[in-house]
Amino acid sequence: MTDREAKAGAGMTVARGQKPFVEPLRLGERLREIRRAQQLTLEEVSRRTGVARSTLSKIENDLVSPSFVVVQKLMIGLELDMPQLLKSPRSAPCNAGRRELTRSGQGEQHPTPTYEHELLSAQLAQKLMTPFKTIVRARSIEAFPDWVRHGGEEFLLVLEGAILLYSEFYEPLQLDAGDSLYFDSDMGHAKVSISDTDALVLSVCAPGERA
Repeated sequence: MTDREAKAGAGMTVARGQKPFVEPLRLGERLREIRRAQQLTLEEVSRRTGVARSTLSKIENDLVSPSFVVVQKLMIGLELDMPQLLKSPRSAPCNAGRRELTRSGQGEQHPTPTYEHELLSAQLAQKLMTPFKTIVRARSIEAFPDWVRHGGEEFLLVLEGAILLYSEFYEPLQLDAGDSLYFDSDMGHAKVSISDTDALVLSVCAPGERA
């Protein structure tokens, strides 16, 4: 039986005498989910945790199982506790009537050397979209050691100030307050503030079919 068939049968009635199907922990999927929520590249996770980029890629693609030492490094570097890292992702039921309020300034803060992210609706698990506000601190593309990239698609709206959006396949694009852009976020990109004060951007990310 394939993994897909096994998962498809997980919700079926278990015959007497048979052991119920227990969905395996998908640590690679969970790590990818956490990395995308924090808007980190594999290279950035590697620098934070001390785990090689190639190893992280293999973990995310379920090619290797991490040792306990690696799990500890992931928890410390990504500032997670064990339940956060090891909880099994589950799809949210359709039409469940969920809602999550985030008051102004009360999102989950994730500062980086170039951006200051505020995750919105952070307590709502298994969202199809990841909304967040970003204060763009970077003033030069040289502030980025590598492109920012994460699988899927992203919509951004400049709320305050102005930015230059650098991307892998296009010339730098200036976006002023009120301007918006939709793009494939697995394309390398980086935002730089060009206004007198740090720019403020609203972004919404979705994994997309290619994630």
